[in-house]
Amino acid sequence: MGFRIEKNPAVPSRMVVFSFSVLSLFLASAVIGIIFLAYGINPIRAYTDVLSKTLGSFYGLSEIIRKSIPLLLCGAGLLLVFRTSFWNIGAEGQILMGALAATWAALFSNFPDFLLIPCLFLFGFIAGAVWGFIPTVLKSRFRISEVITTLMMNYIALYIVLFLIHGPWKGKTMRGFAYTDKFPASASLPLIGNTRIHWPTLIIALILVAAIYIILTRAKLGYEIKVISQSPKAGRYAGISYFKTVFWVMIISGGAAGLAGAGEVAGIHHLLRHPNQISMGYGYTAILVAWLARSNPVITIMTALLMAFIFVAGDTIQLSFGLPSQIVNVSTGLILFFLILSEGMMRYRISWKSKEG
Repeated sequence: MGFRIEKNPAVPSRMVVFSFSVLSLFLASAVIGIIFLAYGINPIRAYTDVLSKTLGSFYGLSEIIRKSIPLLLCGAGLLLVFRTSFWNIGAEGQILMGALAATWAALFSNFPDFLLIPCLFLFGFIAGAVWGFIPTVLKSRFRISEVITTLMMNYIALYIVLFLIHGPWKGKTMRGFAYTDKFPASASLPLIGNTRIHWPTLIIALILVAAIYIILTRAKLGYEIKVISQSPKAGRYAGISYFKTVFWVMIISGGAAGLAGAGEVAGIHHLLRHPNQISMGYGYTAILVAWLARSNPVITIMTALLMAFIFVAGDTIQLSFGLPSQIVNVSTGLILFFLILSEGMMRYRISWKSKEG
């Protein structure tokens, strides 16, 4: 008997979600358990402690929901743009530009109080969309890889924020860590009870998910995205403009990340501070949110909650067992590794063939 590797003609959607994705998460968890053992920590005790302090407590649950908001906004936007095979790795920078624009609206715009919160979100969306539009032009007109441009623009956004909080926007009361003046009360988002869940941003995120679902299933843009994702040449023959399609999806994707940045500064921090405190890697983690959802925007709600759980679990592990904060990055990296591995398992299969004759 011999074997050969051949392409898998079709993979049922149930198998994608409930077999390969779940298997990837299980394998990543097993490897993380080995890391616990290396630190002399019982993995069962660690996972039990994490579950009791996250899913088993009101504060833990509220923090999971709170951290899922930027992940949901960015993840749903990335899912849309990934469908066009345009690889936007720049959500992190788009978050920061949204936060920057919202800070300008809150501190320097002189808008009336009743317009501040709508303007925060409007300017945040515009800033994120513009930051996403630039690599779109570079790819469509000059064939420059969007992976490189979107990734590099993350660092440009980071240093713009650092320049402003150390320079022109430096807070009058700043001591030690750099930050701006505090937002006025009229520019601070309302919260749910005693939690840190800023419900206006949460509602916007859920509306975005519904809108993307409608776009993909009902709208002309969704049809164009489907054609381009399957065959750009067929799209050109059908009169579909690649640039126009990617332009609109990047406006939505970048704008969604900008909304996430606006929500973070207006709902959590109430000022602009170091980029690593505004976005704790949300833009990069949102790639996993989109990937785990497997092209279904509704599932991004669950995957955003899952990745938010990992963030909160990482905080719990750090406090309870004294492990370094990088354990969160290790966890997300392992999930990404096994997801990539599962892609190969889905696309190909091993077939056995008799050597007789």
